[in-house]
Amino acid sequence: MLKSLIAAVSLVGAVLAGTAPAWSQAQSPSADTTPLRIGIAPHTSARVIIEQYQPVRLAVEKAMAQPAEIVTAPDFTAFARRALDQEYDIAVTTGHQAQLLRQDAGYKPLLTYKADFKSVVVAAAGSPYADAASLRGTTVLGLNPSSLVTLWGQHWLKDSKVEAQLRYVSAADSVAQIVLAGDASAGFMSLANLQKLAPDVQAKLKVIAESQPMAGRVYLVNARLADRWPALHEALMAFAETAEGKAYFNTNALGGYREVGGEELAAMEPLADEVRHVLKAVK
Repeated sequence: MLKSLIAAVSLVGAVLAGTAPAWSQAQSPSADTTPLRIGIAPHTSARVIIEQYQPVRLAVEKAMAQPAEIVTAPDFTAFARRALDQEYDIAVTTGHQAQLLRQDAGYKPLLTYKADFKSVVVAAAGSPYADAASLRGTTVLGLNPSSLVTLWGQHWLKDSKVEAQLRYVSAADSVAQIVLAGDASAGFMSLANLQKLAPDVQAKLKVIAESQPMAGRVYLVNARLADRWPALHEALMAFAETAEGKAYFNTNALGGYREVGGEELAAMEPLADEVRHVLKAVK
C-alpha cells in the first residue's frame, strides 16, 4: 500500500512538472505500479550512483511499463547480503559477486559493459611509493572486504610477499583524498573510478600496479523476473543505440553493452567464495 502511494505521488509530481515517466504513458488500469528495484553495487557515493544510472532507470521503466528506482547499499558486503536476500529485481555488480548471485540466489546474467574492468593501485604522484615492496608496513586503502578491487589488491600484496595494514573506506574519491592527504601510502580502486575523478585529482596520483581485465559490472535479473529477461535484454541493447545511451556510455567510459557468458563468470568463483567467507564472518 505504501509503495503504491509513493509511486502515485511521484507520478503526480512528474505530471505537474511536465515530465511524466514513460511507464505512465498509455498505462492500463491493471499495470503494476510497484517500483522495480535496480540495485547498484556501491562503487562510489550513493548520490553519484543514483545520478549516473538515471538513463538506465528510464530505459527500464519504458520497457517494463512500470516505475523503477535506483538503490544501493552502504558497502559491498551489505550489497551482497541484500542481493542474496532477494531485495533487488535487477542487480548490477562486479563479476565475482555476479557469480555469487548466479550460483547462490538464482539471478540470471543479462549483460555487461564492453570496456575492460581493471583494478589499479594508486599513490600520490610525488610519493616514494612505486611498487608493492615500497608499501611494506604502511597503510593501504581498500573499499570493502567484498569488493573486487580490494580482493585483487590483497592478492597482489600477498603474491608480492608484502604485509601492510589494510584500511577500508567508502568510495574511490575517499581513497584519493586520503592518499593525497598523506594518511595512507596507496589505495585500490577500479580504473573506471580513477578516470571519473576530477582531472586535477587524477594529475596528483600515479598508478603503481594494474590488474589484467576482469569481469566488470554485470547486470543480473532476479529469478522472479525470469519471464521478463528477454524484454529487459532487448530494451537495454536498444537503449545502447539511442543518443541518450551513447551519451551515457561516453560520459562513463563504458563502451556499450556486450553479452556475458557463464564461463566468464565461473572464472570468478574463487573470489566469489571469498565473499561467502566474508559474509559468514560478519553475521
